[in-house]
Amino acid sequence: MNKHFQILVIGGGSGGITAAAHILKANPSLKLGILEPSDKHYYQPLWTLVGAGVFPREETEREEKDCIPRGAEWVQDAVSAFEPEQNRVTTAQENIITYDYLVVAVGIQLNWSAIPGLKESLGKNGVCSNYSYASVNSTWDNISVLRKGKAIFTQPNTPIKCAGAPQKICYLAEDHFRKTGVRDDIEVVFANAGAGIFGVPKYKTALEKVVARKGINALYRHNLIELRPDKKEAVFEHLDTHEHVTLSYDMIHVTPPMSAPDFVKDSPLASQTGGWVDVDKHTLQHIRYPNVFSLGDCSSLPTSKTGAAIRKEAPVLAQNLLASMEDKPLTGHYDGYTSCPLVTGYGSLILAEFDYDGNPAETFPFDQSEERYSMYALKAYGLPRLYWHGMLRGRA
Repeated sequence: MNKHFQILVIGGGSGGITAAAHILKANPSLKLGILEPSDKHYYQPLWTLVGAGVFPREETEREEKDCIPRGAEWVQDAVSAFEPEQNRVTTAQENIITYDYLVVAVGIQLNWSAIPGLKESLGKNGVCSNYSYASVNSTWDNISVLRKGKAIFTQPNTPIKCAGAPQKICYLAEDHFRKTGVRDDIEVVFANAGAGIFGVPKYKTALEKVVARKGINALYRHNLIELRPDKKEAVFEHLDTHEHVTLSYDMIHVTPPMSAPDFVKDSPLASQTGGWVDVDKHTLQHIRYPNVFSLGDCSSLPTSKTGAAIRKEAPVLAQNLLASMEDKPLTGHYDGYTSCPLVTGYGSLILAEFDYDGNPAETFPFDQSEERYSMYALKAYGLPRLYWHGMLRGRA
């Protein structure tokens, strides 16, 4: 099967669907194809609250066919190779698809196998993770039954989607332990490969107070490198001293190392650093191939990899791609805006919003570094509706 599209979107997740919706909203007559193998679409930001027992995981799942924008053709296949010099891609089913313009939105690769002992023990014997639909229920299974011992929550030394998520589930677990009267018998450890709890000073200060108030043992520059599930031990490397630190656990929530997908890293589209799709950070146009654009987690954009970032990136990408098709200047400008709704407990949240320079870019007329129920309600009930009925439709 050979096909040609004026615009080919690779990826039917948040980035691909939202970008396609904006493009077709501006010009419904375009022949646009979306290459996506999965028949399911997930609202992943809610997995934190699924792992905390607030929502069933089924709440986060929709049929992919129901998310495809009107006017787009869904090709249920996966890319295997990019050939930008020939304006074509090869698919897993050995089809050739050519294009005039390409949008790459293939997300991020979760490298479960990069930590020895993790993949085979995930969901068993105290090992859990919110980072997949298959494993997210195991988080609540562990949190809900733990009565004593040590609960460890990890964050790796790689870029990850939603960099705040590893600490959110730590705060929720601690809150659950406290509410059920077992907190005094459980040591809560947040083992973070980073140098601090958060990168933006305003929110860092607020979150340090949360950590101190909750009595969480925060270990910085500690990167998980091995699990020994038979012994219930986790081995960390201290990234400054390179010393190996072994901690026992009764439950451990692991955020796996992540990277650009291998088929992106191995392609001509890749950046020299990290192998991400190499785009201009303001226009989202590829550095070397002017008819290629990218957004979301797979792109080289130096901002946090969140759905909120995609919501601001997509209209800029659509504007600039359509301008490029008409040989007009690319005036759309993305300033790096991203948002991280930092759940600090059941019913409390700090809403971090900031740009490329780490400057707060807050939406509401109050100090968002303060914990509020209203922002928790926005996260739990408002943002999912905005996603399904607004963002994916090109309306928000």
